[in-house]
Amino acid sequence: MEWLQYLVLLICPLMMIFCMKGHGHGHKHKDHESHCSEDTNTKMSKLEFENEKLRNEIEALSSMVKKGS
Repeated sequence: MEWLQYLVLLICPLMMIFCMKGHGHGHKHKDHESHCSEDTNTKMSKLEFENEKLRNEIEALSSMVKKGS
């Protein structure tokens, strides 16, 4: 029964190795990072554009309120 204890101890690291290999860790990491970076830059540009648009609308509304006073 001593071999059973060793088998149980070896199962965990072996399963981890096979699971990590199955997920393909480390092979496409750089491609994924550059894709995420481009996606983030695109989202940031859209947010900056929307922010500028909202500022212009606020400015226009402020000037309308001042004229009405």
